[in-house]
Amino acid sequence: MADTQLTTVRAQFVNRVTKPVINQLLDNLLEDRVLNDEEQEAVIQENGMRADQARSLIDMVRRKGQRASEKLISRLRKRDRVLFNQLGLIWDPEPSEDLIFCTEQEKRKVLERKRSSIYIPNEKPDRKRLALLINNINFVCESMLRRGADKDEERMEKLLRDLDYDVVKYRNLSGQDIDKEVAAFSKREEHSCSDSTFVVIMSHGKRDAICGIHHDTSNNVTDLFKIDNIFKHLNTENCRNLLNKPKIIIIQACRGEEGGSTLVYDSESDIVPDGLEDDSGVRREHREKDFIIFMACTPDTLSYRDPKKGALFIQRIVETFNTYAHEDHIQKLFMKVLRRFDKFPRQMPSMDRVTLSKKFYLFPGL
Repeated sequence: MADTQLTTVRAQFVNRVTKPVINQLLDNLLEDRVLNDEEQEAVIQENGMRADQARSLIDMVRRKGQRASEKLISRLRKRDRVLFNQLGLIWDPEPSEDLIFCTEQEKRKVLERKRSSIYIPNEKPDRKRLALLINNINFVCESMLRRGADKDEERMEKLLRDLDYDVVKYRNLSGQDIDKEVAAFSKREEHSCSDSTFVVIMSHGKRDAICGIHHDTSNNVTDLFKIDNIFKHLNTENCRNLLNKPKIIIIQACRGEEGGSTLVYDSESDIVPDGLEDDSGVRREHREKDFIIFMACTPDTLSYRDPKKGALFIQRIVETFNTYAHEDHIQKLFMKVLRRFDKFPRQMPSMDRVTLSKKFYLFPGL
């Protein structure tokens, strides 16, 4: 437990932490809403000596409990890695069950430092974010029932709504109907007032396709939706309202032959020569840009689902976003999900078709 760690290292922290680091930690903990203005001032004004300030700071935080102590450890790790290592602290937080919101100060810092290299979000009162969520649970072939997939839908819908996306949701669609709904979603007028979108599809799958509810290999019935169609519907040509806006695609499905397990498995652009102009009166844009797709597994392999808790991939995404989305951009979040599968060699998620030209921060809560 983080508060226990702080109690153990209290004396060493008081002896070793420097005055500049104390001041930095106080500012950080104010941003994190661990301390308020009065508490920050009390640490400084009521304690003249460095050691007294350090003692007051660590005691004030550890008395606030686990989450506050985690924040101090996390901030110390960033501010003074040498001291962090000397104290023998461990930073491996338990995944949060609720989304940690970004503070105005954190958002302002990112915008000030990285404005030219990030997608600038629309202000909350002026935007209308949409997300598409499709979840196939029940199939005509009853043995293909995806037990636990209702938990995935519940978790993912909550996450998207917490991130301020209105969720357009469908359940148990054929491949043809999936295509129809993705196409209809691409035409929604709300995208013109949005700054990004998510498309999440969960089902059984093949290497480059998602199974509709009529798919039944045992009876030679094929019902598939090609993943490539998502990009066709949402690309520059067919979805101008999402031009230059991040489009995040998440696919929970197997991509290869099914096999047994202890867990239930998810049975170059044209260039105009210098000095010349075309007569069209329009500029060229890349047909497929500002995309990233995150898939549950690599090609020809399985993804795994617990029949009670849901898919491991969806669990890890939600836990990671809840804990880190307030401070990390989307690719860094996906990398953290990947690392959580390092010790599970039967499945490795995969990022593909990454055409994001900038970093995409979600700034949850703002």
